[in-house]
Amino acid sequence: MDDLKNIIRDIPDFPKKGIIFKDVTTLLADAKSFQRMIDLLAHRYIGEKIDQIVGIEARGFILGAALAYKLGTGITLVRKSGKLPYKTHQVTYDLEYGSDVLEIHEDAFKIGDRVIIADDLLATGGTMAAVIQLLDRAGAELVECAFLAELEFLNGRSKLPEGKVFSLLKF
Repeated sequence: MDDLKNIIRDIPDFPKKGIIFKDVTTLLADAKSFQRMIDLLAHRYIGEKIDQIVGIEARGFILGAALAYKLGTGITLVRKSGKLPYKTHQVTYDLEYGSDVLEIHEDAFKIGDRVIIADDLLATGGTMAAVIQLLDRAGAELVECAFLAELEFLNGRSKLPEGKVFSLLKF
């Protein structure tokens, strides 16, 4: 895993002073590393009944689409408010400075669909906790939250259901 970790670059002082941003775009741009990452994530779910992958705007779309393709499922998108064209479930969640709204189509799932939520990074866990609320409203069953990387020192895992979080890489 160190070879994948070493491809992710650190950007100091982004988006604000004192933060070291983990830039996964370098891993996504490297074809062999991207393929390996998706293969490793998908391997975890082979043989499981998975109905949908949920991708969170925006990098979760990339990981989610590749994972859905590999597992032979569809992908459902979670977007910021006003971006989806049909009736939606909404959830408001807190950010470091203020709040935001996420949406998912009301008809995204059949009741009891088993889903994996895919995203690039687990930091504080607030966004993922909000997406889990959307899944509950839409009638889906969470199999697991799958992340490329986790910033363990931020303890975002504590905001998510126990035993339902997998991170390929940990920092």
